Amino acid sequence: MKTSDFYFDLPQELIAQDPLEDRSSSRLLVLDRETGEIRHQIFKDIAAYLNPGDCLVVNDTKVIPARLFGTKVGTDAKIEVLLLKRKENNIWETLVKPGKKAKPGTKISFGEGLLMGEVIDVVEEGNRLIQFSYEGVFEEILDQLGQMPLPPYITHQLKDKNRYQTVYAKHDGSAAAPTAGLHFTPELLEEIQRKGIKIAHVTLHVGLGTFRPVKVEDVTEHHMHSEFYIVEEDQAKLINDTKKNGGKVISVGTTSCRTLESATDENGILKAGSGWTEIFIYPGYQFKMIDHLITNFHLPESTLLMLVSALAGKENIMNAYETAVKERYRFFSFGDAMFIV
Repeated sequence: MKTSDFYFDLPQELIAQDPLEDRSSSRLLVLDRETGEIRHQIFKDIAAYLNPGDCLVVNDTKVIPARLFGTKVGTDAKIEVLLLKRKENNIWETLVKPGKKAKPGTKISFGEGLLMGEVIDVVEEGNRLIQFSYEGVFEEILDQLGQMPLPPYITHQLKDKNRYQTVYAKHDGSAAAPTAGLHFTPELLEEIQRKGIKIAHVTLHVGLGTFRPVKVEDVTEHHMHSEFYIVEEDQAKLINDTKKNGGKVISVGTTSCRTLESATDENGILKAGSGWTEIFIYPGYQFKMIDHLITNFHLPESTLLMLVSALAGKENIMNAYETAVKERYRFFSFGDAMFIV
């Protein structure tokens, strides 16, 4: 299976640069994976496709304002730091630009010394380990100094940083939003629950590796980045009971999907717990837990496009994407949604 098999031509102007004012007014392409049939809806109509006894699984991770702008102590050279993974003792794995100014021993000042960082090591792919020192609460300082780490294809400045958070975001830790969830409003979630559909929460902290291009031509040789997930005991029970009672499990986004598929055993039982997942789902994969998927429109040749192709069939997906381009759907993080039923 070749990476180039997942290429499609995407006009630049279809990349959504700004979120819609009303989250749930985005368009929704509904794809039947058995027949390949396509319907065009509005996202707020999604409740019509869900049945009492079904379970919607959302990822309640929260994006941290992980982009910091500082100056190198001694030269005042400008340095940009992106927080990727929290380690112990206030150490973070980071992406630093320009990297050549950040050799081990380099000290960086943020917010005129409100936050200080020292580069202590260089790790894989040129990432830096930085140890931070500060007075007070790190999260509060980050909220004051940091910016939302928007994906590289979004060039507009975000006016309201809450628009790059889901309305149910709870646990700090992501460098990118689980974007399929951005379409839900509190009102829509209430309507769904009133209909007798349960909502379960899992957590997967999304890393920037989610935007990493597949650079090998043979799909199977691509190495996935690792991401940390948590499945609580009561939520695992809720999801397992749904299956046992004949309900459908609907994953909101590829991150919820990867969490569920990572934590489900060969007998189709979801196990509570936490850990790191490097699961790479591409055509040929047998799904153990999810029945349906709500997702956005993904980049050509991306691992996310491969995941949805594994669920709906590559031919169905490529045809749906061709239709979406023709119908001028909006693509990527702030774009429209697809529901694979």
